[in-house]
Amino acid sequence: MISQKAKYAFKALIHLARQPQGETTQIDDIAREAGVPRKFLEHILLDLKHRGIIASRRGRAGGYVMIKQPGDVTIGQVLRAIDGPIAPLSCISRTAYQPCADCPDEAACAVRRMFAGPYETQLQAFEATTLADALIDEAGAADLDNSRDIVSAEGRI
Repeated sequence: MISQKAKYAFKALIHLARQPQGETTQIDDIAREAGVPRKFLEHILLDLKHRGIIASRRGRAGGYVMIKQPGDVTIGQVLRAIDGPIAPLSCISRTAYQPCADCPDEAACAVRRMFAGPYETQLQAFEATTLADALIDEAGAADLDNSRDIVSAEGRI
């Protein structure tokens, strides 16, 4: 289950992705339209800014703006930016690998083997799904790449 903070981040990013390219949106507008508490949103937007997904501009026409294309922002990137590593076990993480302190033999660990396959499937889906996919039902859907296959443990979906 994703955190409430991550859910709010996705709502804010989808709102920003709907804006014309290069157009800034004030934080109060994002908070109101996305239904996110402003104070909480400030922290979320700073995390996304530090990851290079959005930028902020000062001044009267200031606000936040997407600097990456929606098709270049994956679920995995956002989850990592907001919640940190997404692997269920640190020993199978691709970005925050650490051996488990209580595991003498990683190669023989049944718990690691049990989680490795489902995590790989989930990770492939997270890296194949972008903010652009959230905009599919909106105008411009024909411009989005719908040719990607989602791969599950049983095969292609």
